[in-house]
Amino acid sequence: MSLVVTGLAWRWIFEPAQGVQAIMRGLGFESFAFDWLSDPDRAIYTLVIAGVWHSVGFAMIIVLAGLRGVGSDLWKAIRVEGIPLWRGYLQIILPSLWPVVASAVVLLASDVIRAYDLVITLTKGGPGFASDLPAKFAVDHFFGRANIGFASAASILMMLLVVAMLVPYFWAEYRAQKK
Repeated sequence: MSLVVTGLAWRWIFEPAQGVQAIMRGLGFESFAFDWLSDPDRAIYTLVIAGVWHSVGFAMIIVLAGLRGVGSDLWKAIRVEGIPLWRGYLQIILPSLWPVVASAVVLLASDVIRAYDLVITLTKGGPGFASDLPAKFAVDHFFGRANIGFASAASILMMLLVVAMLVPYFWAEYRAQKK
């Protein structure tokens, strides 16, 4: 599903005049307040909730594919040794899924950095600059203010942030292969 559709759907949910607040007040809870879009301290959390909701399916697919890749011999060994299932997951299966989980984290972190469309459709960066993210900052300076140099510098910093997230992972993989 597109982040634009996700943002519009969650905007309707958080909208005080039509969403959860209106439904609860219609049920008789007149003092119920759910105005996160207009509260500068909570506006960023609306982006987090919508972004997590949007991406959780993708992360589950990646982890499920990793779980399907665990060999049947490993499961049999856990059963033969009499290890409880929860402990087998915690101490054997999850450590073997480290590359899968790391890949999912890197992909989702890069989505967070370039989450321009979710910010625009849900909060438009507001109230004030409470939910302004780096991608919106760069696009606003490039198109809205025609400040190409400042927007380019912001984009390069975003790219360096992604590289800074990837380098430790690749370094750990390189060292593991070397051993």
